[in-house]
Amino acid sequence: MNLIKKMLGIVWLLLGPAVIYFLTAGAVQNIDPSGTKDINNPVIWIIIIAIFVPIAIGLMIFGWYALKDEYKKLPHTSEDLRS
Repeated sequence: MNLIKKMLGIVWLLLGPAVIYFLTAGAVQNIDPSGTKDINNPVIWIIIIAIFVPIAIGLMIFGWYALKDEYKKLPHTSEDLRS
């Protein structure tokens, strides 16, 4: 199980920057002042990027902790949290 956590940690570490890259690339490609569709509006892209960049950063943090084996010992009872 710990090996799966480490492998998924690598996946999360790579997925975070990929999400940020594809969001910004999609925004650059689709923003068009002369466009009439909602996807051409820069305000929509700013909102989407503002919501998903912190989520991607959270994925990277989660992946870093999984890669560093921080989730190796999880508490089973509330007594384990006190020690």
